[in-house]
Amino acid sequence: MSSTKIQLRWQPLPRVPARNHRMINSVVFGVPIKSHHRVSDVLSRTSGPSFGSVTSVSVRTNARPFLRGDGNGRFGRFGGKFVPETLMSRLRDLEEELDFVLSDHEFQAELTTALRDYVGRETPLYLAGRLTEHYRNKSRTTGDGPEIYLKREDLGHSGSHKMNNALAQAMIARRLGCSRVVAATGAGQHGVATAAACAKLCLECTVFMGTTDIEKQSSNVLSMKLLGAQVSSLEGTFQDASSEAIRNWIENLETTYYLSGTVVGPHPSPVMVREFQSVIGKETRRQAKRLWGGKPDVLVACVGSGSNALGLFNEFVGDEDVRLVGVKAAGLGLDSGKHSATLAVGDVGVLEYPGVGPEKSFLKETGRVEFYTATDKEAIQACMLLSRLEGIIPALEASHALAFLDKLVPILHDGAKVIVNCNGRGDKDIDTLIQRGMPSSLSRVTKMSHYT
Repeated sequence: MSSTKIQLRWQPLPRVPARNHRMINSVVFGVPIKSHHRVSDVLSRTSGPSFGSVTSVSVRTNARPFLRGDGNGRFGRFGGKFVPETLMSRLRDLEEELDFVLSDHEFQAELTTALRDYVGRETPLYLAGRLTEHYRNKSRTTGDGPEIYLKREDLGHSGSHKMNNALAQAMIARRLGCSRVVAATGAGQHGVATAAACAKLCLECTVFMGTTDIEKQSSNVLSMKLLGAQVSSLEGTFQDASSEAIRNWIENLETTYYLSGTVVGPHPSPVMVREFQSVIGKETRRQAKRLWGGKPDVLVACVGSGSNALGLFNEFVGDEDVRLVGVKAAGLGLDSGKHSATLAVGDVGVLEYPGVGPEKSFLKETGRVEFYTATDKEAIQACMLLSRLEGIIPALEASHALAFLDKLVPILHDGAKVIVNCNGRGDKDIDTLIQRGMPSSLSRVTKMSHYT
């Protein structure tokens, strides 16, 4: 399979070594495939549509069109519907509804108003002056170095980018006649956003959450309950919570809507979440045009399942002069076995968590998006640094993207415009930061007398 070559003006960073990908015996939402009599629309395990069969979509720039997936949610060999037959009619209804609302003036007007007046959009594109100066002094003896901007999704209602999608899908749930919404959450940001959207639209809400995450995210759990959601705990992590939420949805299809917060799962969920998060990138393009009359040079985003990254990247995928960088969580290190760096060391499969969606996998395979990793230690250091220099406490998820600036900034040209998606605020992570303690390497921040 050929790769799309993107010409970059900068010295490339070392890439993660390629691994031999293999198809694995996977599960469909935690339920073994073999337990169902029929699984519809499953791609071959050994082959898939060639790049030539994927529809290309024109973009705004002069760059050649870039492959963007077909009408069935497939991106090259990734994507499709890996679900039991009982869900197929529901997914078809959802796909038809999504196609309608994306071009429906009434729905779009209501969503636009809610995003403005309820969520607080547009979120600022903020020049992080002291962070820019920090890297200028750290890595350069001459020249002004790059300028670092933050897309402030942490300032949106509920404290993260998750509300953009949760509100839009809750509106769809209401249109489909559902009175109840179920969701699964790990870090809790999607759970809080879903609970808030359901409260606004008078929908019953149940959020499934693993005990491991509940212990780490107690403040978000309290927020969900305050917003009227039922938080259903179960042993395990986000993977277990997702499986249980899907089971609950299947048992209550007539009244219940499953609100996905990630760009994973069966079509149309990945495309739907991407579309509702793409407001991030659309705003970024307009703001960059206003601020410096052009486009960003580099976009950086953390990558869990990929919703905040695709939300930022989607607008610029066709701009081949814009470098797209995703940063995965390396945990205690790629060799430790305790990480979620799926795109670095994971295998190709149907759906297991931690995982990423089909479009993100496709963008990696074609080379359009570069993927790197940051460890827990590096993320905590970056969180402390931004807090001290800019008075902004980022979520630990966003801190992985910020941590990668240490490697990225030194190889960029003077004046390069770098935008990092600050996709969530760090209130929820304070306990974790206290438990980990302040890294000694950050003590120097209080001694930097040259900052004003």
